[in-house]
Amino acid sequence: MLYDLSLHMGYLYDVPASGARHILRLLPLSLPERQRLIAGSLTISPQPEERASFFDFFLHPTTSILLRSAHEKLDIRMQARVQVESQPVTADFSPILKKLPEEIADYWSLDASSPHHFLGNSPRLPETPEISDYARQWASTDLTAMQIAHAICSQVHKDFVYDAKATTVDTTPKEAFRIKRGVCQDFVHVMIIALRSLGIPAGYVSGFLRTIPPPGKARLEGADAMHAWVRIWCGEMAGWIELDPTNNIPAGTDHIVVAYGRDYSDVAPVIGILKSYGNHKTIQAVDVIPLK
Repeated sequence: MLYDLSLHMGYLYDVPASGARHILRLLPLSLPERQRLIAGSLTISPQPEERASFFDFFLHPTTSILLRSAHEKLDIRMQARVQVESQPVTADFSPILKKLPEEIADYWSLDASSPHHFLGNSPRLPETPEISDYARQWASTDLTAMQIAHAICSQVHKDFVYDAKATTVDTTPKEAFRIKRGVCQDFVHVMIIALRSLGIPAGYVSGFLRTIPPPGKARLEGADAMHAWVRIWCGEMAGWIELDPTNNIPAGTDHIVVAYGRDYSDVAPVIGILKSYGNHKTIQAVDVIPLK
């Protein structure tokens, strides 16, 4: 699939910010045999006094900006064209759970895709006994890592209700698990903790999801969304797979990857600090337009 993407993120401040520094992760990745960024641009208003581009530890194209002058709003726009390839359906070559630690131990590299980075606690994902207990029902050592990943994905989808008003970006996995409601970030954080508690490496994927309108309904501009799903390491032969617990499906051609990380803190599209006080309003609109 070939897509044209556009993203608008706007921040309107009650009181002008007298200075700000932000880090942006918004451009889709180029991934061998998965997706290719054909062209992309990032426009920021007001014009930053300083702007730099670099790759972070997980090899994401990242932009750092500094605004020294007072500003009442910050406007960020991303445009990109991306080619997404269909992924072949393969047999389950992952080891049974009791054999997975041996394959993890045999993985000596500590590069960005190493499973060792995705086993323990991470900034937003502490050990959570309630979720570990929830995961234990799939702790059978005779099930493969891939079977367990699919089972937990399906169970989280079944047990949780999608509710955009139930949580915020700062809601902890423990809180989301208690109320069994939330958005994709909450579904993903709970699933990652569940998998890690069983010794299965799992991480966070940030990206875009093409939404399809109901039959007979027109597609609304800006109605697509930034999305999140889970990346799971299923052994040396199977490697990494990606599952979407919000929709209970494998990530496919409707999923466009922006960033990989341990949890949301590694992949947040915009993070930073500013000098101001009072409240602010946020605007976000996403379009994922298929070209063929």
